[in-house]
Amino acid sequence: MMNIFRLAGDMTHLLSIIVLLLKINATRSCRGISLKTQELYAVVFVCRYLDLFTNFISLYNTVMKVIFLVSTFTIIYWMRFHKVIRVTYDREQDTFRYQFLVLPCLVLAMLLNNEFTVMEVLWTFSIYLEAVAILPQLVLLQRTNNIDNLTGNYVFLLGSYRALYILNWIYRFLTEKHYRQYLVWISGIVQTIVYIDFFYYYIKSWRNNEKLSLPA
Repeated sequence: MMNIFRLAGDMTHLLSIIVLLLKINATRSCRGISLKTQELYAVVFVCRYLDLFTNFISLYNTVMKVIFLVSTFTIIYWMRFHKVIRVTYDREQDTFRYQFLVLPCLVLAMLLNNEFTVMEVLWTFSIYLEAVAILPQLVLLQRTNNIDNLTGNYVFLLGSYRALYILNWIYRFLTEKHYRQYLVWISGIVQTIVYIDFFYYYIKSWRNNEKLSLPA
């Protein structure tokens, strides 16, 4: 069900993608952006949006899903194959072993889900994986410690989207009698906690009018 918190969360998520696309396209550089995180988000969206082919919810829902899929794969294509942009990729620094995220999330999805079917397990896997998909990006920013404004804004907006979704869940819990999504709630809270350290330094740099940097 749509409400102001979900709409704000969706628009914040969309804005984060737009900021990232603008950064890469305008500067012809993906420096400071983790390809590992973008590929993890691609896995998240593919697994979560399989129902595009089986279940029509609304035009809004379909359009948002297509936008997230197309934009994420566009970013990955630029970082891997664009003759100018790919040269700026911090390959030596972006070395987070994402297998340590994917495999535990997949096992957990097979053990803890609402229904043991292929679609449901993949959907649950996407929920768990999204909670930790930002970790390679945060590690890369800590290693390089050279965070431009657009990259900082992208990560901040991405974290804000999930925080707004927590408000959406609280609102739905209070207004919808049978709304219970415990696995989603726990994963969303974990995801927001992952961002807390970044939020602190982002707000601190903004208040002090300083360049954003994260402690090693």
